[in-house]
Amino acid sequence: MTSKISLVSLGCPRNLTDSQAIAERLKLKGAKITEDSQEADTIIINTCAFIKEAKEESIDFILDAVELKKEGRIKKIILAGCLAQRYPEEILKEFKEIDAIVGRQELTDSVNNLSLTPKHYSYLKICEGCFNECSFCVIPKIKGKFKSRSVGSVLEEARLLDKRGISELNIIGQDITCFGLDSAAKGRLSYLISRILEEAENIKWVRLLYLNPLRLDNDLIELIWENERICKYIDLPIQHINDRILKLMNRQITKSKIHSLIKRLRKEIPEVAIRTSVITGFPSETESEFKELIDFITEVKFDRLGAFVYSREEGTAAYDFPNQVPESVKRKRFSILMQKQQEIAKDYNASLLGKTKEVMIEEYNDGVYAARSQADAPEVDGCVFVKSKEKLFAGDIVKVKITQTYEYDLVGEKIPS
Repeated sequence: MTSKISLVSLGCPRNLTDSQAIAERLKLKGAKITEDSQEADTIIINTCAFIKEAKEESIDFILDAVELKKEGRIKKIILAGCLAQRYPEEILKEFKEIDAIVGRQELTDSVNNLSLTPKHYSYLKICEGCFNECSFCVIPKIKGKFKSRSVGSVLEEARLLDKRGISELNIIGQDITCFGLDSAAKGRLSYLISRILEEAENIKWVRLLYLNPLRLDNDLIELIWENERICKYIDLPIQHINDRILKLMNRQITKSKIHSLIKRLRKEIPEVAIRTSVITGFPSETESEFKELIDFITEVKFDRLGAFVYSREEGTAAYDFPNQVPESVKRKRFSILMQKQQEIAKDYNASLLGKTKEVMIEEYNDGVYAARSQADAPEVDGCVFVKSKEKLFAGDIVKVKITQTYEYDLVGEKIPS
């Protein structure tokens, strides 16, 4: 009898690529993968454990699966991913109903033929782990030693996705600027992206996700500027801007260097959209240091911004730092910061009223098309709602005139071809 398996993928796109690899191996063994847990006899949960909220989400899904097993609606529960890798003994002790734990998926040069994303875009993971050793981050403890894929395997997968007809390729890793640092023979990121553009010539957009400001070099900046197929979207997490906090975080960069880099990007890459992420309530962060972060965000006006409340993670250097900030203070600062960013985003979107934007169609719903611009990464950024008299399809790239603006989303009308 063929096993029917429901695969739940939690967390980031990197986890999703691992889930794709798991699903492909299972299909080769004859299993049937179903999206409906009601049809499955086995549930595999690919968990996340990056911060407190991610761990809580993973545990909620485990509890739901345990309930299904108690009711006799499924037979087996298998855990994979970061939470399973980090706390295997504790999980098995707490949840007797779990049948197996497989932990993290090792990065290999195997080319993945199965996709769990919509047909018009895909993720391509080029490396795993991180060299940075930020004091707040548990990823090195979970993922192990940094590893790059071979250039050849990345190119083979890019060619496969190109033949499949995707419109957007998202290059991902914990920090893709580390690509090749583990082996002189593998080349650097700018070389790899150049080769991808040559080998996968039909893909319309190539997006680079997570560029560490420490290693965003001249070659890569020039490549992004000169090649129109590379999205003018820089995912540049700064985490903070105060020099003392940056040093405690072990970010190995200063406020002045971050400021100079952002000014340079905006000067050299016209219409670039810069996304960042920051942390509120890092241990010993003072009110004046938090205000410095708010002032910087107000001055720089990031096009996109995500914020995290500091999560105290066992096994990290920051876990034992003195002067831990109370949870209520961390969350208050988070709210203040996001309110400021909402104002910035609203003003930025308002400036686009009446302008023309190129967007990629995502889906059709209730009489309008949902789309994204180059400034919007899948699943994390805003949306452009498109009105069109012509029938459009997912993956189509069209020009629209912006007719309405909101805090994070836009509304536009398709310009006739």
